[in-house]
Amino acid sequence: GIIVALLIGWTSGGVVHAEVDTDRDGLSDGEEQRFGTDPAIADTDGDSYSDGVEIRNGYDPKDSRPAKLSKRIEVDRKAQKLRYAVGPYVLGEHRVSTGKRSTPTPKGTFRIASKKDRAWSSRAQLWMPKWMNFTGSGAPPGLYGIHELPEWRSGKKEGENHLGVPVSGGCIRLGVGPAQSIYAWADVGTTVVVR
Repeated sequence: GIIVALLIGWTSGGVVHAEVDTDRDGLSDGEEQRFGTDPAIADTDGDSYSDGVEIRNGYDPKDSRPAKLSKRIEVDRKAQKLRYAVGPYVLGEHRVSTGKRSTPTPKGTFRIASKKDRAWSSRAQLWMPKWMNFTGSGAPPGLYGIHELPEWRSGKKEGENHLGVPVSGGCIRLGVGPAQSIYAWADVGTTVVVR
């Protein structure tokens, strides 16, 4: 019945349902299917680390050698989406707000140069929680960042309804929960690709 299906994982039309984690390695069976790891074995490559631990720490779960993978953030300005990945493994996607037409988010490949839990923008006169400054050609130090929805001096937070709409001064805005998780996940030096 249903209890047995949950214990062994279940499929519908050949698709593994994402909420089941048959091998209890921290990756759902749907993620394992997407990543090409074995949903029935917690440690696909047999190196004593579970697939979930390897992915979260940036290692390849299909290579028994300690193969470190690079973290990257990809931003699609047209779709107003941010994806984050380790090597070939896309871990998730969030809706964002990039720069409006008069103050566009620069396109190119950048690196996170610094992080600050709460940064002040003297230009915009607002707080930018979970600030991650990205720099590179076309993005001078300190000017552009990925951050949580901004807060005005009054304490009022910019609305979630702005996500999906290019309204920022050039930064990449995330919702509260996603901003916190990306801030915790991304290291200084993480690649940021804006298209």
